[in-house]
Amino acid sequence: MYPTFLDAIGNTPLIQVKSHPLKGVVFGKFESFNPGHSSKDRIARQMLGKMEEQGKLKAGGTVVEASSGNTARSLAMICALKGYACVIFTTTKISDEKKKLLELYGASVHICPKEAAPDSPESYYSRAAAFANETPGAVYLNQYYNKFNTEAHYASTGPEIWEQTEGKLTHFVCCAGTGGTISGCARYLKEQNPDIKVIAVDAVGSLLTKYFHTGQIDPGELKPYRLEGVGKNIVPGTLHNEFIDAYVQVSDAESMDRIKPMARKEGLLVGPSGGAILQAFYQWPYKSKPGDFVVCLFPDHGISYLSKL
Repeated sequence: MYPTFLDAIGNTPLIQVKSHPLKGVVFGKFESFNPGHSSKDRIARQMLGKMEEQGKLKAGGTVVEASSGNTARSLAMICALKGYACVIFTTTKISDEKKKLLELYGASVHICPKEAAPDSPESYYSRAAAFANETPGAVYLNQYYNKFNTEAHYASTGPEIWEQTEGKLTHFVCCAGTGGTISGCARYLKEQNPDIKVIAVDAVGSLLTKYFHTGQIDPGELKPYRLEGVGKNIVPGTLHNEFIDAYVQVSDAESMDRIKPMARKEGLLVGPSGGAILQAFYQWPYKSKPGDFVVCLFPDHGISYLSKL
């Protein structure tokens, strides 16, 4: 029994996944079992809680965020519970289901062009920051540079994976978006066992893979893509590549094609970012061995993407 849904966040299950070509065993950490159906419940609770502790967010205040969808939903839920106004700036990539759900929770949703450069006044980053600056009592959480994004996963998700596998995992696979999930988990897991290999999954059209290999931010890498929660057109401050061993860059079409077979054979439905992880198994950067124990993190459920699937 929990007094509110906030107390039910975390402790999501590890479920074995067989839709892959690897020789070892693969378990997925299904973050869709969180109350908001995604891993972003963890960071939303952490970031809002810290803003309250620091006195930056007070009763009747306004929470502002730039989000492609899942962080927005988690924030909208918590704001509804606590009585804060919630204003979300997102891009034209957002699915209809996500937009309608945000509005159902009472959030105000502003859609910005996905093609806008990060420093453009029309980008969802810029518009969120401007709105927060102009609104009394508003806080802009800025998940891409908020250290509590990473800390949420260092404090909860990483330890859960270590305990659930009894420390036996050899590889950890996670999408790189804001970078908070993979960085927080990787930091904790490598503190327990430095030999664990951490693989980041990126989207074709994102600049993160080239940045990992060269240290250069190359706008020439940017191309339109439809995957949500994977890749970025900026290098977030919450992405810590020092804890990552390899990047795998996957395409929209191949990633989306991996979703239906697992749903139909295993009854497990993941979103596009989960499809990206499934595709990464077919582009595995290491020699696959029978003794490998792979844990991947599926950030959300596919039900929020039916119009895309």
